[in-house]
Amino acid sequence: MDKNRRKVLKALGSAGAIAAAAPLSFPAIAQNRPLRVGIIAPKAGIAGTIGECGLRGTQFAVEKINAAGGIAGRKVELVIEEETNPKDSIERLRKLVLQDKVDCVQGLVSSGVSLAMGPAAEEMKALTIYWDGTTQDGVKETMPNPRYVFRSTDNECEAVMASLLAIKHWKGKFATIAGINPDYSYGRNNFAAFQALLKKFGVQFRVVADQWPKVGTLDLTSHVAALKAAKPDLIFSSLLFADLPVFMKTAHGAGLMEGTKFVFPAAGFQHTALKKEFTPEGMIFGHNTLYFDLKTASPLQREFVQMYESRYKDYPHWEADRAYFAMQVYRAGVEAAYKAKNAWPGTEDVINAMEGIKVESLGGPAHMRKDHVPEETFYQGLTTHNNKYDFPTLGTVDTMYSTQLQKPRASDDFWKWIETAEIKL
Repeated sequence: MDKNRRKVLKALGSAGAIAAAAPLSFPAIAQNRPLRVGIIAPKAGIAGTIGECGLRGTQFAVEKINAAGGIAGRKVELVIEEETNPKDSIERLRKLVLQDKVDCVQGLVSSGVSLAMGPAAEEMKALTIYWDGTTQDGVKETMPNPRYVFRSTDNECEAVMASLLAIKHWKGKFATIAGINPDYSYGRNNFAAFQALLKKFGVQFRVVADQWPKVGTLDLTSHVAALKAAKPDLIFSSLLFADLPVFMKTAHGAGLMEGTKFVFPAAGFQHTALKKEFTPEGMIFGHNTLYFDLKTASPLQREFVQMYESRYKDYPHWEADRAYFAMQVYRAGVEAAYKAKNAWPGTEDVINAMEGIKVESLGGPAHMRKDHVPEETFYQGLTTHNNKYDFPTLGTVDTMYSTQLQKPRASDDFWKWIETAEIKL
């Protein structure tokens, strides 16, 4: 064995002995570099504004965390990649984990991307926290027991709440219904959930029109004409991207608003684009997990909304809350694991600490279930024009915690849960 090789081996042996004798030195070593959090979010296209709002929620969280000294003493550094189609987004996940060496990945808006990415993240053992993505195929959970992937609330939560409000406010006041919903699993499941809940509560109804525009369709004239010809008492719609303001303008111009009740469980994504001149009062309007104008808002929410309005000249929607929640769950998990271990925690330690952890999010108290599905506060209500804005806000605000809106276990059957659960109005 040559002398140089013996010197290297001796040095390695000495380093190993030091490390074994003094394991508590590792946290200090680890803290020499920032925690790197990878973000995958849409920056362009139909979901671009959604990703933008989420990124602002993340940046707000990181600014507060770093100003307070970081996560367990380490500052947070973001590495941002774009969410596009499933194949390219998974490649960006691999880049973040293998090349950028991030400690955690967060983001995702599209359920199609998150469904495909779940197995890849599990295979890579990459701690991943979704903003708005699930691993549901339709309403069926494909990953009931993930180890590394933490998902969002079920996609159907807002439809369940909107359905309950429609029954609460209007039972006996409508007999015919119509739907205009995006032609993919989210839209179809939301409209089916609405009908299932009407049946559960004994509401008699008849579907007179059923419109399914493709996601991103911006010429909705024929769909509006079909709805107007059907003359429904109530229209249910889970449109939520740039197509929603287009629909409302077209419907208003066609006179569809007159005498029709509207249930829009996910309209909050476009709340500032839905102007008073074409968006009626008295419609059921969903803001999901963040309502920016909440009179009883926490100091945290008030600070965020004021910052958002001042910096961006706009008002935030729920993607900011989802992103903030993801970062806070990660922070709380790392710090709890660090405290329990009295040393810098590994990924497995952080995952164990995150399961069941409670945090304060922008929209209120929230927690991460042990099966990696969050529970959060949801906001909906009836719209009013009696405000200082050029768009409607909520005249009545209903608040429900998601334990009332989603099945208690990821493995449960959604339709059977609706049939058998004790769901209160």
